[in-house]
Amino acid sequence: MSPKTSLACAGALAAAATLAGTAFAAEPVPPPPVPVFTWTGLYVGGQIGYAWGHDPVSWSGISNDDDLAASTFRHTPQGVIGGAHVGYNLQYNPWLVIGLEGNVDGTSLSNTLAVPVNDFVGDTPGTITSRSEADVQGSVRGRIGLAFDRVLIYGTGGVAFSGFNTTIVDTTGFFTGSPLTNATFTNTRAGWTAGGGIEYAVADNWWVRAEYRYSNFGTTTDFPFVGLLPFPNSFVFLQHHLTENQVQVGFSYRFDWTVPAPVAEPVPVVAPGPAVPPGPPYFPPGPPLPPGPPKKS
Repeated sequence: MSPKTSLACAGALAAAATLAGTAFAAEPVPPPPVPVFTWTGLYVGGQIGYAWGHDPVSWSGISNDDDLAASTFRHTPQGVIGGAHVGYNLQYNPWLVIGLEGNVDGTSLSNTLAVPVNDFVGDTPGTITSRSEADVQGSVRGRIGLAFDRVLIYGTGGVAFSGFNTTIVDTTGFFTGSPLTNATFTNTRAGWTAGGGIEYAVADNWWVRAEYRYSNFGTTTDFPFVGLLPFPNSFVFLQHHLTENQVQVGFSYRFDWTVPAPVAEPVPVVAPGPAVPPGPPYFPPGPPLPPGPPKKS
């Protein structure tokens, strides 16, 4: 290869390298992928609110002058309700979230009534005092909701439990003949609960909520003053049916045990090298010339 040809090749290679370096330098570095928010995970939290209930009571018995008596009255307990919850969500697809949640609440629900009573003859007017209290409640519920990115609208339902106390005071001795005789009953009832709510994720692992639920704890029966009644045929019978409405606000923290997606390493930027002036133009060699005529000797 002639010196001119070598110089031309070197110039062409240098120009190609310069162009390639410029192309690498001009290529933008792709940004890291944006994390996608998810509701999936184990979470814990707290809630507080207000509850109001209905506790209709049907009663019957024998008065202290041995006459049959019966009537009804209604408790309306109400008060603060608050506690803690734990649950697990699974975001099945971009819009469907299913889960399971359990909660325990302490309550101050109570109501006291002075109830006028009389027998069917109408000759033994009197008064009893009835007090209804709910102390600890809980539930285990399924949840299903629609996710709109960081907003979750859900419905919930399942089994509910409640402990409540009933105190009956024979204020005027209508049943027992002895004023201020009292009896207290503690009951734990299982029933059902259903409702719905909305949650908003203020951060990837924290969200706030507002929720309404209705609970029905079924029927329970009390027999006060057993052994304290004046006649062999005497009895007192009370039947309750407790239902409850509650509204609560709360917060939750989600444990982030998911493995983050790998982040691609940034592509190094190749700085352009010094420009090399192109060499002289390169002309490829032509075909070989045919041999000339032989020389005469």
